[in-house]
Formats: sequence, C-alpha cells, structure tokens
Amino acid sequence: MKQQFFSKNILVLAALLLATSCKKDFLELEPKGTALETNFYKTEAEIFQGLVATYDVLGWEGTDGWNMQLGLLNAASDDCYAGGSDASDQPNWVAWDNFSLNPLLGPQMGLWRKYYSGIYRANLLLQKIEEAPSLSPAFKARTIAELKFLRGWFYFDLVRLFGHVPLLTKTISVDDIYTVKQASPADIYAQIEKDLTEAKNTPELPETVPPSELGRITHGAVAALLGKVILFQNDNGRMLEAAANFEEVINSGNYFLTPNYGDIFKQENEFGPESVFEIQYASNRPGDYNCCFNSGPVNNATEGNYNIQFFGMRDYSGPVYAPGWSFCPVTPELVTFMQGDPRFQYTIIDGNALKQNGASYGTGYQNTDYFIKKYAPIAANQATDGEPALGWGQNIRAIRYADVLLMAAEAIARGGGNEATARQYLNQVRSRVALQPYVGNTSGQALLNAIYRERRLELATEGQRFWDLVRTGGASEALPGFVPGVSEYLPIPQQEIELSQGALVQNNGY
Repeated sequence: MKQQFFSKNILVLAALLLATSCKKDFLELEPKGTALETNFYKTEAEIFQGLVATYDVLGWEGTDGWNMQLGLLNAASDDCYAGGSDASDQPNWVAWDNFSLNPLLGPQMGLWRKYYSGIYRANLLLQKIEEAPSLSPAFKARTIAELKFLRGWFYFDLVRLFGHVPLLTKTISVDDIYTVKQASPADIYAQIEKDLTEAKNTPELPETVPPSELGRITHGAVAALLGKVILFQNDNGRMLEAAANFEEVINSGNYFLTPNYGDIFKQENEFGPESVFEIQYASNRPGDYNCCFNSGPVNNATEGNYNIQFFGMRDYSGPVYAPGWSFCPVTPELVTFMQGDPRFQYTIIDGNALKQNGASYGTGYQNTDYFIKKYAPIAANQATDGEPALGWGQNIRAIRYADVLLMAAEAIARGGGNEATARQYLNQVRSRVALQPYVGNTSGQALLNAIYRERRLELATEGQRFWDLVRTGGASEALPGFVPGVSEYLPIPQQEIELSQGALVQNNGY
C-alpha cells in the first residue's frame, strides 16, 4: 500500500484529483491547471473539483487491468460465464467464474486499488473542507454528506469483496503505513452505517436535483444504500430497520417504476423515474488502451463504460448492435429460468434468432449463443472519436426503484413485519410486466422464495445475483467450485501483503 495510496504528500491536481473530463450534467468540469494539494481546496470551486474527482472513482473500469465490477460479478454468478476469446483471454475473470482464485490470480488488485483511491480522496477532502475559510454552511454540509456517502459506498464494496480490510477515516503518513491492520467486518459495517446515517440526517442534502446536477446523490440514494447495508448483514432483528430506510424512498413520491421495462436501459432514458442512483460514463473523452495496463492508482484513459464492449458479440455483423468481445455469455440455466417471463426479451439477446435473420458473429469461449442485452453495445451509441471500444457512454443503473421495492419486501418478510405490505411491494414489480399478483396464501418462507425469485428475474445480469446468493446462503448450491467459508471473499492482494511487511493477513483458504 505504501506506494499506491497513502504516500501522496504532494498531489498534482490535474494528474490525480481531476482525472475527469466528463461532459454529463454536474460532472461538466475542465481541469484548471495544476496546483499543490497544500495550497488548494481553499474555495468552494476548488472543494467542488475535489468532490467531482471523488465521484469519478465510482466509474473507474481499467484499474490494474480490466476490472469492471459489473462484468466480474456477472461472471462470478450463475447468470453468466466469464467468456472472452478463449480461456486465456482474461484469466482473472475465469478465475472468479470457476473459483480458482489465488493471491496472485484474480481481479483483487484492481478492485482494492480502486476503492482505496476513492477512500483516500474522500478522506483528504473531508480534512481539507474543515480547514477551508469562508465556505457557506449549506455548501459545506452538503459536500460533507456527499463525501460520507461516497466513502460508505467504497467501503461497502470493499467489505463485501474482502471482509477484513483496513479502516481508514483520515489520511495517514508514510511512517504509519506499516501499522495499518485490518478491521473486522463488523467494524467496517459500523463505520459505513455511521457515515450514511450522518449523510441522511443532513438537511442540506436534497430530495431531488435539477438537470444540471444529475448524478449527485439525493436523500433517497443515501436511504436506499443504508437499508441495503443493513439488509446485507443478515441480522433478522434489524430487518425492520432496513425496511424503514427503504420505505423512506418509497414514500418520498420521488420515484416510480418506468412503465415499459424495456425502456429502463436505453441510453436516452438515463436518470429515469426509477433511477435512485446511477454511475455515470461519457463517450467524449478520447483515449487508448494505455488505460488498462499502466501501474498506479489512476489508469482510466477514458470516461467510458468498458462493460458494454465486453458484453457484445464477437465480430458481430448485423443490425442494431456493434461488435464486442463476447464476455459474460448468459448461462443456459438463466435462459431456462427466464423462459416465458416478459423481461426475457429485454434482458437476453438470442443469438440464434439473430443468425436466422442474417446476422453473424464469432464463437467465443463458453459460447451459449445468449448475450446480455441490458448493457449491450448499440451501434447508434458508439463514440465518434478516439477508440470506440473504450468510449461507451451508458450509465450503470446502480440502484433502481424496483430493487428498493424488492429489498423492502424482503426486509419486511424477514423481520416479521406486515406480509400484506411485503406482497404489495413485490406485486408492484410484477404488475409492471403484467404478471399475476401473489395473494394471501403466499406467506412465510413461500413469500421469501417468491421475492428471491422475483429479484433474479427483475435484476438479471445487473451484478446483484452473486451478492444475493452469498447473503442468502445459496451460493454453494448454485455456483460450481464455490467453497463456503472461502469463496465469499476475494483474496487480499499479495502485493499489498508484501508492501505492508506482514501487517495485512491473507483471507481464509488462500
């Protein structure tokens, strides 16, 4: 860790903290030159630049290789295989797909580096904002709330990915680096909840944002994430607490289900009515493949969503889609599971049907002839400058209102709450796609099973399935190669253990 996150006594702002030229909504920001960190962050404009740079980490896709969490989580689940050109194309993806990970094989280095970079940025700015003169109280309060949300987001992914990780709530010196040890998951979760609770209780955090600020968090995004953090800890005694957070979102009146399920993932419908939080990407920052093979914490040479290129059909020729690299082919099991569901046609591309209509594509590794549609490369959306494969601008729908409804239903059912309310939330999701509602005889475990089934149908290929299997105890049955007590977590990166000179301890089984 010494050379990667915490030895930044002098930061060159344009090179590190302003590694963003997004042209989407509030991320419209041009670097204004360079400045030493010690002389910066004095004004609201400078603090805002640091805030933008902290948000930017959410979208990093090329940190220490191809480490797109959406694609990796799909490959780790039973929704998709790893795919690619062959088994040697992306060994890190294949290793998580078949759970052959080891401390030197897997996506752990890039994910660790990404999230600790984000935490460093949040911690630095939280420190600097207290030292800055003449900030308006409203600006200061809102910015602190956003930074605490972001730090909570980064730690939530870290604790789910690695379990025992260092807990850092302030920047530390090089001299202290070898004393950093891992905190327990319970301590990490406690800090996440503290950050999110403080953010949610900030009156200056808005319920909605104007078009010029789309992408900034709202009260609803914080409440939804806090509920999800509590839900994931699997304490049935706290489920109604989780449900209360979800119901803040539901009762706010700020969100509703997009009437046509097929419209949710269209690029023109970003920040739609059921979008509680989106991770933003842009197609207008040209770059090349150096984005994914340099060393250091900032590797993305574009602001593009690389998942899109990965999910496309290899050497595709035909209408609608652009060629991709055939990663994350959809498993036959998911195809069978979704047969007859109205969401199938908007979730899965049937390659054989395309070929019957004259299209063609190459056969990749683990090919099933079924591909992800929600984040498929649409030819009309291709970047017109730079390397098109790295310039996809589709946002990731990180928290959808449908997910909030289903999490609320689950939390109420698990917490002994009103099952009629749980069924009501479940049935709202089903009604959107014209499915019959569940009635009063669906109760107890049958109700929970119905909710879990609906989650898979509604959220298929959105990166939620692996987490759902882990937290509900179904991973060992559904995922070949999954070893309980080991495979819930990635290994701690071996490079980090060596740099820490033994302060960090490897996860069980690795």
